Amino acid sequence: MDDSVNKRQATRVFKKSSPNGKITVYLGKRDFVDHISHVDPIDGVVLIDPDYVKDRKVFGHVLAAFKYGREDLDVLGLTFRKDLYLAAKQIYPVQPGTQPRELTRLQERLIKKLGSNAYPFYFELPPHCPASVTLQPAPGDTGKPCGVDYELKAFVGETQDDKPHKRNSVRLAIRKIMYAPSKQGEQPSTEVSKDFMMSPSKLHLEASLDKELYHHGENIAVNVHIANNSNRTVKKIKVSVRQFADICLFSTAQYKCTVAEAESDIGVAPGFTLSKVFSLKPTLADNKDKRGLALDGQLKHEDTNLASSTIVADPSQRENLGIIVQYKVKVKLCLGALAGELVAELPFILMHPKPEEEEPAPSTARPSPTHKTEDGVEDTNLIQLDEEADGDDIIFEDFARLRLKGETDA
Repeated sequence: MDDSVNKRQATRVFKKSSPNGKITVYLGKRDFVDHISHVDPIDGVVLIDPDYVKDRKVFGHVLAAFKYGREDLDVLGLTFRKDLYLAAKQIYPVQPGTQPRELTRLQERLIKKLGSNAYPFYFELPPHCPASVTLQPAPGDTGKPCGVDYELKAFVGETQDDKPHKRNSVRLAIRKIMYAPSKQGEQPSTEVSKDFMMSPSKLHLEASLDKELYHHGENIAVNVHIANNSNRTVKKIKVSVRQFADICLFSTAQYKCTVAEAESDIGVAPGFTLSKVFSLKPTLADNKDKRGLALDGQLKHEDTNLASSTIVADPSQRENLGIIVQYKVKVKLCLGALAGELVAELPFILMHPKPEEEEPAPSTARPSPTHKTEDGVEDTNLIQLDEEADGDDIIFEDFARLRLKGETDA
């Protein structure tokens, strides 16, 4: 009982092995956060079988790529992927003359646990790298969806340019994400007016949001005030949330998608005013059938949501961002076929809040190398690194294999 009280919160660590089991990658997390000034480093270890690798080498790379076509149409040597970022390093053997990097706490604990055949790797993504975004396919579409994805790969080869074999390589899908800023910006508001022939005055529309930054799942309150000093009647009010996805590739294309909407049939006759608050809640659950909708990262509905807004810190790096996502509230006053309409737009930011609980601070206690471990723990889906004075208890979680239908390991 005392031992359970003294145990600290465990650290989850993911692992994935090559099909032949000769190399295994251990990674502390799958989501890496862009803090604008820097991005979380991608650090972990690779456990190798030296009798299998022999005089060959083990390389690692991180690739950010933009897939924008269907792989089954790749028939004339056309490529449907554009590499946005690539970093590659030799993990084993350690190159002579290389200044060794100080191990992270996670790497120290894993190497102590796994032994001398575990070798560390460390990748740093530049801040201008794109976020992980997926474009939702139409219902019934098969194959990997379009979008920006990240891959961490480790493989055995003679040189870094060798084509990896599936049997002795490990591929892991990871994500680059960004959390909402801690401070709110200015409250979005706008005013627009419209003149009419033979009308004594204008139709005036004021629209505002209760704040600029919203978290996924929050309601958006849209304040609408109409002063109709014209001789036309407002017949209907339509309010919608629209997602804009700019595809920054060879030329910029833009996808527009309505993700939430509301309307009112309350008319506003000449000489009258109206104030009304509309509440909208954009969610993926209400938009699963819309092709081209931008989503965060992976495409499983239970594992993702509408894409977060893209924060463009450096406009000169816009082309490297792959897909830029923005949101706007659109307020439209419908006046009939002849009188037209009056439209106002309010941009806002939709993102995830920064988690309140960070990972537990590392302990100064070092695990004992004589601590006993169990050999049959691979069945349980968790790696636990409990920092106790007398050792580390580790349970390994297999990294989810996000494979296409029909894909097999050679």
